[in-house]
Amino acid sequence: MADRGAKRPTVSVPDDWPAHPDLTLALNRMGGFDWDLDRGLLHMDPPALRLFDMPPQAYDNRPATLADRIPPGEAARLDALVSRALKDGSDSYGAYYRVRHRDGSLHWTHSQASIRRDDTGRPRRVIGVVRDAEEEYRHATERIAVDEERRRHTDVVQRTTAALAHARTVQDVIAVLAGDQGLSRLRAENVILGLVESGRIRLISEGKAGSFVPELGLTRIGDEFPMSEVVRTLTPRFVGSRAEFIACYPRIWPAIEPLDVGSAAYLPLIAQGRPIGVIGIFFKRESDFGEQERALLVALGTSIAQSLARAMLHDQEHDLAAGLQQAMLPRRIPGVPGAQIAVRYRSARLGRDIGGDWYDVIPLPHGRVAAVVGDVQGHDTQAAALMGQLRIVLRAYAAEGHAPATVMARASAFLKELDTDRFATCVYVDADLSTGSARFVRAGHIDPLLRHAEGLCRPLPVAGGLPLGISAEFTRLDYPVTTVQLAPGDTLLLCTDGLVETPGIDLDDGIRELATEVRRGPQDVQRLADRLCDLYDRDPGEDDMAFLLLRRLGDPHQDIAGRVRREIAPADPEGLSAARHMIRSAVRAWGAGDRAEEIELVADELITNALLHTDGSAAVTVEMPHSAERRLRLEVEDESSNLPRRREPGEAGVSGRGLLLVDRLADVWGVEPRGGGKCVWCEFNCP
Repeated sequence: MADRGAKRPTVSVPDDWPAHPDLTLALNRMGGFDWDLDRGLLHMDPPALRLFDMPPQAYDNRPATLADRIPPGEAARLDALVSRALKDGSDSYGAYYRVRHRDGSLHWTHSQASIRRDDTGRPRRVIGVVRDAEEEYRHATERIAVDEERRRHTDVVQRTTAALAHARTVQDVIAVLAGDQGLSRLRAENVILGLVESGRIRLISEGKAGSFVPELGLTRIGDEFPMSEVVRTLTPRFVGSRAEFIACYPRIWPAIEPLDVGSAAYLPLIAQGRPIGVIGIFFKRESDFGEQERALLVALGTSIAQSLARAMLHDQEHDLAAGLQQAMLPRRIPGVPGAQIAVRYRSARLGRDIGGDWYDVIPLPHGRVAAVVGDVQGHDTQAAALMGQLRIVLRAYAAEGHAPATVMARASAFLKELDTDRFATCVYVDADLSTGSARFVRAGHIDPLLRHAEGLCRPLPVAGGLPLGISAEFTRLDYPVTTVQLAPGDTLLLCTDGLVETPGIDLDDGIRELATEVRRGPQDVQRLADRLCDLYDRDPGEDDMAFLLLRRLGDPHQDIAGRVRREIAPADPEGLSAARHMIRSAVRAWGAGDRAEEIELVADELITNALLHTDGSAAVTVEMPHSAERRLRLEVEDESSNLPRRREPGEAGVSGRGLLLVDRLADVWGVEPRGGGKCVWCEFNCP
């Protein structure tokens, strides 16, 4: 076969019409052959021999003579194809193969043949044509290259669009485009991304390390930069070579020159008819950016713009909800004598918006403190707003002096009255830091953890009731109270389930893992809180989380404070007598000294007043910390909200002398509301 550019042989054209088939074949660089299978002879006409670059005088009608014209690999493939056609009953075959000319060059040819068989089906002759396929092959190769290039560009758009579908935040969009995987996906050397803000373009993705130019971090739309030009004209800008960079944008050439960049595509990011940003994609190769590539890059810019607009809206909503959440949480945690307290909150990182998790610390009189952690159902601004209302209500009820069970019941009733379909869970503790006595109530929440001073950490089983709102709906407002003694050095952890829930891991396993981390963590609650946040940030779940750490201070080896308590029913002389005996034994055992009789007298007076002037029972509590101050405290609680008043009795009067006696004998005394009743308390210094 002659070279593609060789002069075609001159063929005379006869006057008759139509042309003879031999002339038709010769003009189209085709030749014929006739292979006699019985005799093993292969006749080839002159046009066919020219395709094989075989001089007619050198050919002897034997197939072996053509063996050196076909490379071994091509010959093996061709022989296999022909043999299969002869054996399987086919009546024809066709094959592309290369022919080696005498100068060593290879040229594509194509043979098409008809297999002639006798009555028994035995093949006897093969008659066919052979033609020059070099130009055909070149066109096919070009088409394949074009198709491959189209598939490559389409694949870039499809893969990038698929990755952007999972991007929720602006940072997610940047990671998809400018991360190592994004650059590999785009087959790009670098990517920069800017947002349009108040007539300026602010870079939010500055590209690979070493490519950022500080003065380009914030540019005006009117500047002579490619990103500014794209935003002004709303049309893409393609820079095909480094020389074009120098000619068109000399101001940024010093920043481009050190980079391994040969071309760039700047695409406007348009959403809802307005430019929201611009992306610059830099390639190592120089390119003229053909029509098809430009169209696909523009389509890619449209997909990026949609994802970026969605991500910006998500971030704005998240920031609004986060601001509301932070506004609803306490701005600061008050210092509480006798305790170290640390609180933390983290919003969800995956798949959801802000939630209704909260914490609070409420200082109460006389060394007591209330702590609460809870979670309102849902992950939106309504959940955050309900959380704020519920937190304030809980604080108000606790500050009024209500018992923990009453605080919880009233909060549940309040949530139901809001007429919302949401419910909330929480755990609440009222701790007396001077004695270590802590009273817990739980509303559908996970149990707290307790790390003992000696290092053991375990879940603290707390009797529970229904979640807030649900308990009021079903009128089951009874919340059992669990009392636990906190020793000096003990650390209490109240948390929401976001700290322990991980997809694919059982909740109980998550609690055990958390207990292990708390046990191994530092004693300082602030450092321990930071450690727990680091663990959460490493593998964030689909829920936000809040937690509170409270550590009771003091010497772990010191004995706990002395404390006794007794409830006395109305018209129960034996109960009153037992209470007097309890007080007498306690104050003498604690070494009250000369003040023992005064304390007993004041206690008897307050208990008698509570039983005489109220309809319910009374409860007396006496406690004295083992500290240098040795200040004994006496409390008498009743179920009446009427506050007692001190007054001077007349000469013959009996009523009114009780509080006068308390005022004279006690060092300090007072009255405070306690839920559905009140508490009269007094303190005595016992040197």
